[in-house]
Amino acid sequence: MTYLMPPRVPRKVELPPRQALHAGSTQVLVIGGGPAGIGAALGAANAGAEVVLVERYGFLGGNATAALVMPLMSFHNEVKQAVAGDTARLLPPDHGEGEPVVGGVLWVLLDQLVRRGAAIQPSLETGYTVPFDPELFKLVVYELLENHEVRTLLHSFASDVLSLPDRVRAVFETKSGPLVLDADVIVDCTGDGDIAAAAGASYEIGRPEDGWTQPMSLMFRMVRFDHEGFAAYTRAHPDQWRGVHGLWDLVRAATDAGDLDLPREDVLFFATPHAGEVAVNSTRVTEVLGTSVWDLTRAEFTAHRQMAQIARFLRDRVPGFADSYVVQSGVQVGVRETRRILGEYQLTGDDVLTARKFDDAVARGAYPVDIHNPSGRGTVLKRVPRGEAYDIPLRCLLPQGVDRVLVAGRCISGDHVAHSSYRVMPISMATGQAAGVCAALAATGGRPPRDVPVSAVQRELRAQGASLP
Repeated sequence: MTYLMPPRVPRKVELPPRQALHAGSTQVLVIGGGPAGIGAALGAANAGAEVVLVERYGFLGGNATAALVMPLMSFHNEVKQAVAGDTARLLPPDHGEGEPVVGGVLWVLLDQLVRRGAAIQPSLETGYTVPFDPELFKLVVYELLENHEVRTLLHSFASDVLSLPDRVRAVFETKSGPLVLDADVIVDCTGDGDIAAAAGASYEIGRPEDGWTQPMSLMFRMVRFDHEGFAAYTRAHPDQWRGVHGLWDLVRAATDAGDLDLPREDVLFFATPHAGEVAVNSTRVTEVLGTSVWDLTRAEFTAHRQMAQIARFLRDRVPGFADSYVVQSGVQVGVRETRRILGEYQLTGDDVLTARKFDDAVARGAYPVDIHNPSGRGTVLKRVPRGEAYDIPLRCLLPQGVDRVLVAGRCISGDHVAHSSYRVMPISMATGQAAGVCAALAATGGRPPRDVPVSAVQRELRAQGASLP
């Protein structure tokens, strides 16, 4: 192998003490500029707080832009059962008519994306997903943050957090050397719960029986795709395509011939806002952990090799792809699951699948339980009851035993099953907005987040257009 392996015998060494540049102070510090961080920053700013958002990459959008996780998955419940339609439209055909259960800043973002021609409005025709352009997504987010007077710092990796008498101090590694920012409250939107964990919060990783997490996938975009040629094949072979995934016979033939070696049995891809383009979600790297630099490195090597196999398979064996090629892959492999911070309440799979309601609800979800097999082929898919949604309580955003830090996005408090639903980007934006509002009310009120009345958070969220019971 050409990548560095972990040392057989771990050995710690001392590093010399160092100084850092004090880069300033703010009321609310949002760490991570993905969907949860965007929601947190806009939620906090709309609630009247001074906000700084820090992101490790040179652009915003998180998994939407860094990992090309496309499209935004459905954030609607299902009131009416889906009716079979055109299975070659390359958008999910199995989600019937429903109502949105996420509102607020998500719709602010979507309105701007649609206005710029960067996204397609969710509807029955899109399976209530939102195909979007990742490059325009970055630009729209920049503009939203500027319009809300959110100060932003890019190219800064959060490496530690320190507790001060009445504030918290985050440490960042940058090309300008280490720097620190002080805040009344931090909202951890890193996806991995890096800041909450560094502050001492307890957490769980993976499924309970073996600790394995959902697999990683490198997303990529292919262009010069002939949709009509592909549709002709699916009409001639209706048992080989189900809206966004399939080609079982072709995959099996390529596998038997030694041309394809994937831990999955089909190919999955989605339409984008652009004709002649598809977003491919077919790589799968199992038994890797997103908080291990060694596993991440191995996953990148493995996923890029899988991408090359898949692109060749599509060109050589699948009608409609003869002239296609990969135009872009994710900046990094997409990580579905790492730490789940233990909060004052842990949302369960049963809570999701029974559409449980909570008095301290600050967000809602209706996306199915969606567990890609952590150790091989297959995906578990279980739906929320028809016409229903589950609540996410504020307690899931409050790490046990840690003050002045909230979590949002996929690292909130829940079990392995519940996580597979709330991890998707629209719900992450909702928990981000809720965490941002709670952080703002704490900072402006001079108290820790857990002392902010739930009713005050809910009142402000409703004023911002959030969808609450």
